Amino acid sequence: MKIVFMGTPAFAVPSLQMLVKEGYEIVAVVTQPDRPQGRKKTLTPSPVKEAAIALGLPVLQPERLRRPESVAELAAYEPDLIVTAAYGQILPKTVLELPQYGCVNVHGSLLPKYRGGAPIQRCIINGEKLTGVTLMYMAEGLDTGDMISRVEVPIGEEDTSGILFEKLSLAGCELLKTEMPRLAAGRVQATPQDDSEATYAPNLTREDERIDWSAGSQDIYNRIRGLVPFSGAFTLWNGETFKVWAAHKPAADGGGSGAVPGTVIEVSGSGVKVKTGDGSLSLTTVQPAGKKAMTAADFSRGAAMKPGTVLG
Repeated sequence: MKIVFMGTPAFAVPSLQMLVKEGYEIVAVVTQPDRPQGRKKTLTPSPVKEAAIALGLPVLQPERLRRPESVAELAAYEPDLIVTAAYGQILPKTVLELPQYGCVNVHGSLLPKYRGGAPIQRCIINGEKLTGVTLMYMAEGLDTGDMISRVEVPIGEEDTSGILFEKLSLAGCELLKTEMPRLAAGRVQATPQDDSEATYAPNLTREDERIDWSAGSQDIYNRIRGLVPFSGAFTLWNGETFKVWAAHKPAADGGGSGAVPGTVIEVSGSGVKVKTGDGSLSLTTVQPAGKKAMTAADFSRGAAMKPGTVLG
């Protein structure tokens, strides 16, 4: 069986490595083009590309998979099965129809919940306690294909998106490993999704990263950890971006009675305590504009931020 693997971030790497280790024939790996990263905008390959090169596999990086020349290049490999995991582009019908055993996707949610491009981050931001991975056949709709199998993964109270990405990456790898023999034999019995239960997880925007201090402490805490280690949550201090990378779990104590949400109550080595809509939240890792992320202890030693400052 000839398999084409499609993926881009680190989430997909364990699945690719597993397929090779288990002896499946990977004829090509498709991933996103190298992108500029960092202040110097250095072109950087995706984690999947790096893994594929290390495994000695041919790599394709079409800018747009739906272009006729991209489809033709892919068709030349005559895949029997396409396996995707966080590839980052929607597969057109011309690609979906290429392999005789179809296209399957390792999706980081319990479908039909959280269809879309940011299911892991949105689960945490929304305060979910449980998520998982769904192995599904791909269809023309957004994550609407029939489900092959699912596995549940609990979300810890202190899990960030980075931690959950790793958990789901490994869970997805094991799920795919379990189902591959049936996929290869064409003996899969898939289950249609119930569209009435569908929810969506669109890609994050700048507004999703902005902290609304009038929200509850738990909601703000969930937003902060849901954006780590990627973009990070932010507020404004003196009109400039002030990023927040970590906070203590919300405690029962409120503090700042009578203060408006966003008011800094205390700046100390243990945290920058800020008034929220229903209490307070202590920020433990912050990043002022133009500086690197730092602990609250380091920030408090030279901070111009004083109690009574209003973040907005």
